[in-house]
Amino acid sequence: MSASTARPSAPTVEHHREPLGIGQSSPRLSWKTTAPGDWRQTGYELELDRADEVRHYRVDGAEQILVPWPGTPLASRESATVRVRVTGEDGATGPWSEKTTLEAGLLEPGDWAARPIGASWPEDPGSDDRRPAIVRHEFVVDGDPISARLYVTAHGLFEVELNGQRVGEDALAPGWTVYPKRLRYSTYDVSALLRPGANAIGSWLGDGWYRGRLGWRGGFRNLFGSDLSLIAQLELRYSDGRLVTIATDESWRASTGPIVRAGNYDGEDYDARDEQAGWSRPAFDDSGWSAVSLAERDPATLVAPEGPPVRCTEEVVAVAVLTTPSGRRVLDFGQNLVGRVRIRVRGDAGRVVTIRTAEVMQDGELYTRPLRDARSTDSYTLAGRAQAEEWEPRFTFHGFRFAEIEGWPGDLDAAVTAGDVVARVYHTDLERTGWFESSDELVDRLHDNVVWSMRGNFVDLPTDCPQRDERVGWTGDIQVFAPTASFLYDVSGMLSSWLKDVAADQLPDGTVPWYVPVIPAHQMWTPIRPGAAWGDVAALTPAVLYERFGDAGIPAAQFESARRWVDLLDRLAGPDHLWNEGFQLGDWLDPTAPPQDPADAKSDKYLVATAHFAASARAVAQMAETLGRTDDARHYAGLAAAVRDAFATAYLLPGGRTTDDAQTSYALAITFDLVDDDLKARLGDRLAELVAAGGNTIATGFVGTPLISDALSSTGHLDTAYDLLLERECPSWLYPVTQGATTIWERWDSQMPDGRVNPGTMTSFNHYALGAVADWLHRVVAGLSPAAPGYREIRFAPRPGGGLTRAAARHESPYGTVAISWRLDDGELIVETEVPSGTTAVFDLDGWPPETLRPGRRTTRVAYAGAPGSTSAKAIASV
Repeated sequence: MSASTARPSAPTVEHHREPLGIGQSSPRLSWKTTAPGDWRQTGYELELDRADEVRHYRVDGAEQILVPWPGTPLASRESATVRVRVTGEDGATGPWSEKTTLEAGLLEPGDWAARPIGASWPEDPGSDDRRPAIVRHEFVVDGDPISARLYVTAHGLFEVELNGQRVGEDALAPGWTVYPKRLRYSTYDVSALLRPGANAIGSWLGDGWYRGRLGWRGGFRNLFGSDLSLIAQLELRYSDGRLVTIATDESWRASTGPIVRAGNYDGEDYDARDEQAGWSRPAFDDSGWSAVSLAERDPATLVAPEGPPVRCTEEVVAVAVLTTPSGRRVLDFGQNLVGRVRIRVRGDAGRVVTIRTAEVMQDGELYTRPLRDARSTDSYTLAGRAQAEEWEPRFTFHGFRFAEIEGWPGDLDAAVTAGDVVARVYHTDLERTGWFESSDELVDRLHDNVVWSMRGNFVDLPTDCPQRDERVGWTGDIQVFAPTASFLYDVSGMLSSWLKDVAADQLPDGTVPWYVPVIPAHQMWTPIRPGAAWGDVAALTPAVLYERFGDAGIPAAQFESARRWVDLLDRLAGPDHLWNEGFQLGDWLDPTAPPQDPADAKSDKYLVATAHFAASARAVAQMAETLGRTDDARHYAGLAAAVRDAFATAYLLPGGRTTDDAQTSYALAITFDLVDDDLKARLGDRLAELVAAGGNTIATGFVGTPLISDALSSTGHLDTAYDLLLERECPSWLYPVTQGATTIWERWDSQMPDGRVNPGTMTSFNHYALGAVADWLHRVVAGLSPAAPGYREIRFAPRPGGGLTRAAARHESPYGTVAISWRLDDGELIVETEVPSGTTAVFDLDGWPPETLRPGRRTTRVAYAGAPGSTSAKAIASV
């Protein structure tokens, strides 16, 4: 096959969707190749155009994912254009790809001239009613610059305007990081917004995570500082080489704006009568504004983003306008979502429209108890203009399906029909990469619910829930959900960035906090203590990201953090290698646990802890092997083996049972490979017995739920795994679906069978952790999984069952589209597969020897009698 038919995509840069203002001076490059048949890359050529100099670099080899930067490192602000062409086995070189332009951000602390500036008037640091400032500055553009870049961040949240126009579409920027060590800045190309002569720049400011209320039971304020400050640097570059910088300093001016108050938990109050028309345009009279105050910031803590920002990705229209028994009007958007309500309204000046949000109704009324201390209320005071006033909160977000509207002037039903009230969905603007469908509508709705819960809880960082007074980056939740997340979306940049925050907040002794970034808490969460499954995010999640994205840079960046965690466990366990002391959450939210004691699970919490010690030690050994650290690999592999032996001695009985005889314990022993194969089979048998004895309802919590389906299907109990999946009685995965759930619940019975909300004070209707079963749907039901890092090798191993007649999965891998679909048709199992160029696949069906597939599409037909081992196979020609 001639290489002239092999066409690579435009190169991508690291894990950036938009490579502007990147933080890597030598960014790695990737591309996907479209080629017919069994074409294979044997080399590539990169063309690098920078500073009007074009150079070419030829490299032998098949690598096309995150290949090294070919030239000298980029300097701050430097841009380059790159394209690629590839060579095949016949020595022929194909056409050039489209070009990609990339640009470095401010890479050195000395590049920053901007100072943090904010209001100079006194504020009550203990109040939630601090009115946020708006800040502005006028400047002159001399001539016509060839480019203009705005580098900007804030202590708090920002939204910038230039000459009256909003800059970018980002929301809740700069997001939430470990601010004392890592504060992200954004880079915008604002060339088109400037004009010769007078210009103005202004910014809204909001409390956000930096100084707003955080934490449950009243929470805390000013956790990272009490100032509300903008850090902005506008740079104009001219054709003669001049670089003119307009930076935040003491010459800027500040005033209060129409935002009365804003907070993540409590919502935003906005008084349109206080708007100052033209405040972000030139020639505005700011003589009545105040001087700004200067705050402190170490420029060395400013970092460029590695993942995409939060943006509005969808608008949802209400499906019904309800009138409650008390006469209130409530919009039902038909979907539990995360975002804000936008309104267009006409009315008298001073009229207040109030929007209260919640996830559920009870007794026909909006039910807010699960929100705990989160007010979750926005209000808009009308200015009384003749034209419609349009408003959406800037500096808050809510988790909700229902919105109670009070004070609406006119016909609310007509307003909804006209699109004057819509819900806008916000989350980190990740690229969707994974899809699943089947013949069972309830299973498909379950999968949709997983996707919606991921969207709602990936709001700049992976949170637990998006609605109540919490919303923090729980380490255990993402540890169990990372495989599912990595299939559904490209989380490589976002999660690799968040793992740096994990390392930044890790204690000197190696303890990984329960949630990152760390905030204070009451009782059980303070002081920070090591906990199994949660702290293991430091070792297990980098391993997942490497498996799914093929980026060895992730384990390289996280190795010390992971090793420090395992070394801590080694010290805690001592010579017997059993982690059997200290505070543990165990199999959190086991359905038999009391509502107010979710850690009181059936599974022995120290069995859970020791099992995770073994898994993390093994993960660190594998990371070391990947990185070529031979001595470390040998040490941690030996440690993992010792813990495995200790686990078997302490927690396994001779007859093939665990000491606690709990489903989660069997799942851990099997999926973490803590027992030999002969005993694994017996453990699988006992697990299947327990599931059947429990009527196929769920008996596992956060730890066991992601593992139990694999534990069953891998030990010959596929039918039981399907029985567990398809059960509809509470507790089960499909029970919430039958109750109308549109997201994954925190508790199996967040809503009780009688329709009332679970009485526990920790009851959310939007948690993704228990939706980790979706990874099993992808890998086993549909049959698509990586067999080598980054899907360089693919495993197709569909396992039909449960009465399903078809299933399909598709994933946009680093190499291109990987897809499988199967259907049962008149005694045949028909399987269609797609393998992208640059990869190979193993095709594995029960009763048929595994077969290697080359790139391309293929249809396979097998006689199917409906039971494992009963198939005979016949492949038809590749397409």
